[in-house]
Amino acid sequence: MSDDKKFIETEKITTDLFRPFGDLLKLKNIPDMMINQGMCERHHDLAKVECEKGGKPGISLFNAEPRELPYKLEMMERHPKGSQAFIPMHAQPFLVIVAIDDEGIPARPNAFITEPHIGINFHRNIWHGVLTPIYSPGIFAVVDRIASDINLEEHWFESPYTIL
Repeated sequence: MSDDKKFIETEKITTDLFRPFGDLLKLKNIPDMMINQGMCERHHDLAKVECEKGGKPGISLFNAEPRELPYKLEMMERHPKGSQAFIPMHAQPFLVIVAIDDEGIPARPNAFITEPHIGINFHRNIWHGVLTPIYSPGIFAVVDRIASDINLEEHWFESPYTIL
């Protein structure tokens, strides 16, 4: 692959562009219901949480170091036994890198920049980059499968991509 094909431009994330890879976690235009004496909008069931037998859904906190653009993408990973959601605990956008599967390895990646107050949920077995905040703090709530077995596959590229 020529060097010019190793550059990937980021694009603004949208529900339609991200649908093949997972769910956007964001407020709907109209809440599903009002709760707490009418003081709280509930935006209900925003993502498909997948958890294969032998594991349980868990909530963790990640504190990731911010990265800079251009970003060197050397590796992607996927979780074959469960989904993985990243929910920022700040009002900063972050970088999301995904790829469809091409016979067991990631195809050419796509790169997105989220908007503030939006999280993402990767569907099970979707190739994705590591958690990549671009601003500090890099604190995220993470909902994924918790188990003692291995639920991680990694693919290292022969030559890295550059995310612009």
